[in-house]
Amino acid sequence: MFGLEMPPLNAETWAIIGTLVLLEGLLSADNALVLAVMVRHLAGDLQRKALAYGIGGAVVLRILGVLLASYILEYWWLRAFGAAYLAYLAISHFVKHKTSEEEGAQKARGRGFWATVVLLNLTDLAFSVDSILAGVALIPRGMPREQGLTIVVLGGIVGLILMRFAATIFLRLLNKYPAFDNVAYALVGWIAVKLGVETLEAAHEIYPAVPALHIPSPLFWGVMAAIAIIGSYLATRTPAMTDTQAEAEAERVTHQIDDMAVDAADGRIDGR
Repeated sequence: MFGLEMPPLNAETWAIIGTLVLLEGLLSADNALVLAVMVRHLAGDLQRKALAYGIGGAVVLRILGVLLASYILEYWWLRAFGAAYLAYLAISHFVKHKTSEEEGAQKARGRGFWATVVLLNLTDLAFSVDSILAGVALIPRGMPREQGLTIVVLGGIVGLILMRFAATIFLRLLNKYPAFDNVAYALVGWIAVKLGVETLEAAHEIYPAVPALHIPSPLFWGVMAAIAIIGSYLATRTPAMTDTQAEAEAERVTHQIDDMAVDAADGRIDGR
């Protein structure tokens, strides 16, 4: 049911993998920043315990997300839900008021330990769904399901690796240039368009009355490149921090995650 098959390593496959690395890196760093802010109101030991449950939840939810991806690749109506969710995600990022770290910490102060843990895992769920759906949407419609699922699995693994081992690099980038967040979500929005168009193509095969649209591969990747290049240029025009400040803030968040990993490994998560 969840058979995997290595896709051909052509230019499009490498472009998909490269895009997933970029998106996973930015979204994973964003996830780490959010988790760190959400536990700040707790005492030091409880912060580590809450982060342990939060990161553990991220691992479990990524695995469940990959299993769900196998169904999304198979059923067109699930792809429709995925396209709608990614579109909502991108639109809401640009139209909603963005909560600052201080405002987020202020709202969190009234929450207890378990309420914080629940919210951490709900946040993990949102980030896991984002990255898995983005992986599904990037798969060419004609690619065999087993090959597409392999790419989604690779994307999930990359996300988990980047959340820890490359977290400092992407955290430093987001700290210095917060507008890179906008680049990531602009890419997600265009990916949502692709998934929506492919959903209509699949639905047209079953229901001919549904209009059949198509985005040529060169057009899709051309727009992706334009968003990445122009967005990166605009994002780097107004740094929010110096290199030193950005690195110090990234190290602080990374150390929090490191402390959590040590606690989980030596048993202190249970207070022993």
